[in-house]
Amino acid sequence: MSERILYGYWRSSAAYRVRIALNLKGLSYEQRSVHLVKNGGEQHSGAFKQLNPNQLVPVLVDGKLSLNQSLAIIDYLDETYPQALLTPTDPARRYLVKALAQDIAVDIHPLNNLRVLQYLAGTLEVSDHDKSQWYSHWVELGFEALEKRLQTTHGHYCVGDDVSLADVCLVPQVYNARRFNIELTAYPTICRVTVSLSELPAFAKAVPEQQPDASE
Repeated sequence: MSERILYGYWRSSAAYRVRIALNLKGLSYEQRSVHLVKNGGEQHSGAFKQLNPNQLVPVLVDGKLSLNQSLAIIDYLDETYPQALLTPTDPARRYLVKALAQDIAVDIHPLNNLRVLQYLAGTLEVSDHDKSQWYSHWVELGFEALEKRLQTTHGHYCVGDDVSLADVCLVPQVYNARRFNIELTAYPTICRVTVSLSELPAFAKAVPEQQPDASE
């Protein structure tokens, strides 16, 4: 059995990123599901809080190292397993890739995270319609800016013709947008890049519906 363990959930976009990165690098790993909804959310259990006090997935255990935060995990994988580098070595391209990745993972995703949506619907008693408006507003605002950036950086993928961290972040965010019925016709570059990426085995293998805990 692999010493590498990924704690995640099939629909978690942050865990989705890490699955893609592990697949691209050809690294074996065991998946352990942390159901984010069942029983009030298994991420809030005492056992998982010991693993990650932030009560969020993913967590990667690699030997003696236990690490949370998807971008930090992927940086660690890039430095420890440098095959199929996801951040270019050239400084200009490297930080362009990181900036695009953070446009998605830092500016778009957190505002639509499950715990934010649960707080809106539960504590603040926001209606389903208004919650959907919240989701749509932030995704569309972020995608509008991202579309403009990609028009100047893209090739087959987000930055030229090499798969990068930006692509690893893009695909899960587009998956979520489609899941919540966001109209994407205004973002043709995002859609073209996503189609190209979906044809790669590492991305196809990481799709949420292909995971062992899918539909639980």
